[in-house]
Amino acid sequence: MNPLSRQRFKTTVVQAGTRTYVVIPFNPHEVWGAKQRHYVTGSINGRPIRGLLDSEATQFFLPLGAAWRRDNGVEVGAKVEVVLAPEGPQADALAPDIVVALDAEPQAKAFFDSLATFYRKNYVRWVESAKRPATRQKRIAEMVQLLKAGKKQR
Repeated sequence: MNPLSRQRFKTTVVQAGTRTYVVIPFNPHEVWGAKQRHYVTGSINGRPIRGLLDSEATQFFLPLGAAWRRDNGVEVGAKVEVVLAPEGPQADALAPDIVVALDAEPQAKAFFDSLATFYRKNYVRWVESAKRPATRQKRIAEMVQLLKAGKKQR
């Protein structure tokens, strides 16, 4: 993972109604690129966390489930140190031929970026498992077409 994509900040755990979360003090579209969904991984007070950022208008936040808070001793009102980064294969870490193919098809790239890590990894693993260059190129082309069609997996 590109260490520059990792964001570190201090905040307070807040509750609004039945939701408990930490407010994200930056716009993930500006820092990590515009996506339909931002899946993240990182830590809160050194405790591992994974999740999907949520938003209301222009404010983003990371919901914290009751079980995670209980298991990690994090309560509403606690001051916490947060480290977050995008989860899974990111466009800047993909093989150049995959990047070129996705850049040529913005709709496919946007859909790829919005997918959960599991689906992105499966596509990349499938392309990377090709033994011959011709097979690899065929798989990249098929992947782009599937992504354009909104298919999470082949």
